[in-house]
Amino acid sequence: MTATRRNPPDDRTVLITGCGSGIGRATARQFARQGWTVYATDLRPELLAPLADECETAELDVTDEEQCEAVVERVADEEGGIDCLVNNAGYGVLGAVGDVSTEQAREQFDVLVHGPHRLARAVLPKMHDQCGGTIINVTSLLGRVTFPGLGVYGSAKFALEGLTDALRMETAPEIDVVAVEPGWVRTEFDETAREQFDAIDASPEFADVYELHEEGPFLDGGPLAVDPEEVAEEILCAASSSSPKSRYPVGVARWLVFLRFLPDSLQDKGRWAIGKLGTELRRLGLL
Repeated sequence: MTATRRNPPDDRTVLITGCGSGIGRATARQFARQGWTVYATDLRPELLAPLADECETAELDVTDEEQCEAVVERVADEEGGIDCLVNNAGYGVLGAVGDVSTEQAREQFDVLVHGPHRLARAVLPKMHDQCGGTIINVTSLLGRVTFPGLGVYGSAKFALEGLTDALRMETAPEIDVVAVEPGWVRTEFDETAREQFDAIDASPEFADVYELHEEGPFLDGGPLAVDPEEVAEEILCAASSSSPKSRYPVGVARWLVFLRFLPDSLQDKGRWAIGKLGTELRRLGLL
């Protein structure tokens, strides 16, 4: 049985990371328009200006433990508690595993895994004190089914899935812990990943990997991508439920995740085939 919430539905507080654009910004707006008190945060506070009329805003670097603790303390002090944490902040490293440096991989994990861990550690005492709350980790289809060229990003999302599962078991039934798993979403993710790629020393041995990303829809998803508002709706649904599901797949993730039940050899061939088909269709102007 799920613990009773501290506040009624029209008097809840949520802290959301990565609100400068995309899923985070859409999520902040969805919560605010449903009457939640929203603390929208981002590494780049200047990007939060469009949310200032609807939300409280704050700079937050999820790799800075002191800043994570300070923002959580601010929310708890001003609102008397915190009902929901949405760990959304992130970016993607594009590159074959053999080309991505250890430092780039470490930075990727620091944002996508250690960041949510820092914030979970900061909010858990507050939620225990108020006898309830919800932690929502925005993971990814790539946290369950990865693809060539996205191995470091995918491995970080796999780790976040594991962290989410363990935390859910450890804190139930008092605190709900949920994974929201988008497939491709129409955001700036692909542009940011390509910018990260500029720092990669691409090896010719992985030319086929990079061809998939240079000319195909592996990063942006093409017509399979959904709007960030669709992801935001699922996040709000999970936060508003008295008994949320453990996972909320969004868009293509609802069916592509079933690839993982195939034998590994078929999975590998299937993922390459999907990428090559998408590349060819885009070359023909059909995507």
